[in-house]
Amino acid sequence: MAQALDLIWVVISFLLLINLSSQQETGFIFNGFRQGDLHLDGVAQILPGGLLQLTNTSGQKMGHAFFRQPFEFNSSESLSFSTHFVCAMVRQPGVTGGNGIAFFLSPSMDLSNADATQYLGLFNTTTNRSPSSNIFAVELDTVESAEFDDIDNNHVGINVNSLTSVDSAPASYFSEKEGLNKSISFLSGDSIQVWVDYDGTVLNVRLAPLGIQKPSRNLLSRSINLSQVLQDRMFVGLSAATGQLANNHYILGWSFNRSKASLQSLDISKLPRVPRPKPSYKPPLMLILLLTVLGIILLVILGGAYLYKRNKYAEVREEWEKEYGPHRYSYKSIYKATNGFHRDGFLGKGGFGEVYKGTLPRDQDIAVKRFSHDGERGMKQFVAEIASMGRLDHRNLVPLLGYCRRKGEFLLVSKYMPNGSLDQFLFHNREPSLPWLKRLAILKGIASALHYLHTGATQVVLHRDIKASNVMLDTEFHGKLGDFGMARFHDHGASPTTTGAVGTVGYMAPELTSMGASTKTDVYSFGAFMLEVACGRRPVEPNMRAEKQFLVKWVCDCWRKKATLDARDPKLRGESSSSRSVELVMKLGLLCTNLVPESRPDMEQVVQYLDGLIPLPDFSPDSPGIGILSPVMVVASSSVISNTSAPATESMFMTHSIQYGVGR
Repeated sequence: MAQALDLIWVVISFLLLINLSSQQETGFIFNGFRQGDLHLDGVAQILPGGLLQLTNTSGQKMGHAFFRQPFEFNSSESLSFSTHFVCAMVRQPGVTGGNGIAFFLSPSMDLSNADATQYLGLFNTTTNRSPSSNIFAVELDTVESAEFDDIDNNHVGINVNSLTSVDSAPASYFSEKEGLNKSISFLSGDSIQVWVDYDGTVLNVRLAPLGIQKPSRNLLSRSINLSQVLQDRMFVGLSAATGQLANNHYILGWSFNRSKASLQSLDISKLPRVPRPKPSYKPPLMLILLLTVLGIILLVILGGAYLYKRNKYAEVREEWEKEYGPHRYSYKSIYKATNGFHRDGFLGKGGFGEVYKGTLPRDQDIAVKRFSHDGERGMKQFVAEIASMGRLDHRNLVPLLGYCRRKGEFLLVSKYMPNGSLDQFLFHNREPSLPWLKRLAILKGIASALHYLHTGATQVVLHRDIKASNVMLDTEFHGKLGDFGMARFHDHGASPTTTGAVGTVGYMAPELTSMGASTKTDVYSFGAFMLEVACGRRPVEPNMRAEKQFLVKWVCDCWRKKATLDARDPKLRGESSSSRSVELVMKLGLLCTNLVPESRPDMEQVVQYLDGLIPLPDFSPDSPGIGILSPVMVVASSSVISNTSAPATESMFMTHSIQYGVGR
């Protein structure tokens, strides 16, 4: 008899285990969290009394609570689920509330790489909007983020693999008694009920204050297919993150089930209470201390205002700068000339600073480039070379007038060029369009300027970044070469000391990587620039057809087919009288971009060719070195270089891009 009873007991226990396992696979309920199979991470914890705290008031923290067992979402079955939870967001008195709470489903319980900021502890900059995240969430958001197109700072959103909601609505609930929607404030500290129901095709979300029955109308109702998100095994969780403005995020109770009909109702009477911080009482002594502190602060502010007014135009001046006195501007004069660097005078932003227009006494218009510098490393050399550039005198160079130094700030002053840079007219359809005669005059002017830099200046000046965006245009559209940020100086007859390969892809001579810069590498850049002006496109265009991607090769191919003019700028094709000079410029561009440096002309010869004083040498598209691609161009193109072709720079102080006129 005893053996029979034992056998019956074993069978009953086995059936109970099967029943419990079945319940566990379909749902769970927590009326408070004194017990339960939860996995917590981050700062999440269960407080005495059974209250689940996802985060506290510490900044840049996140917390997650997962039901430890995954739920099966098989495509052959309905992908339905329902949940009901009660939450509260409690902020410290007088403190702006932080981010909100999210209910979510995830294929993993490892969200350690999530960002503890506005991403609610679910995503980071890499995983946000990534289909491989496979995260579905309903957010109770308390921050209006322009990055995620939030509608306000108190809303409910439906999220699929992203914090940008597919649907959202301001937080409210339908009052059965009053027959209308009433707002709910998440940061009120009150306990709020949340229901999420999904039947496989439609997702419904409802809210209500604690103690009110589930409303008959949905806050959100969205047709949505989650079959691509819900994998075979998904974990159910709650998440919160604080960012810079922190909240206490509490969960009082939580119920979940794969079937809406089987979802168990929470027992409100069993839920734990939410602690409310009380403002501290300040006795009269504290008030006296507060007034004392305010008085001290007022004195500090008044003293700071006095010092600010006295030091508003303070500058950094050192003994070694005396020899560069004529090139030094006072900060006060520049500040007044630019009207305090007012936005109305903002011209553009280059790689290393902003450019402003200003007007000095006697109506001299200037361009001021303003950027930061780090300490004194290379400063003496930098100022010395600025002074050297200030002594350059040629009508086709943008005049550098001088500089000014403050603590951590450097200002370069040059003559203002009212028509900006040449590339704006070549590539951005800026009016008026440039006819060929003006383009030819610009090419002649820049060639003359380079000839001066190579042979006429006190030292040999290697520009190293010749291109349309560095050619500025004055009122009469005369071309002036600017941006000497990569320039180098060396004595006549001496070899350049720099070997760094810098410049812009498409304009860089092939020998730069092995032999360094020389006057011949400037000639190569000028050749690419001539083709750029004649053809109305940049030297490397990765998005074009393969045969047209490299301008040097394409022009050579057109010449080989006796159709050189097919490569010219389409905007010039109506100027039949210019055909001969356009063709001369193209062939001269190919000659200057010869792969063999010794086969390139010098700038004196280039000036003579452009002026028609001497004929071009006898060469053809099949001559050695003509139309051959530079390895620098090929490697850069294979790396998908953008059309702007950002310059590669040396790790030296002089690589600050010194733009004259308008920023790059």
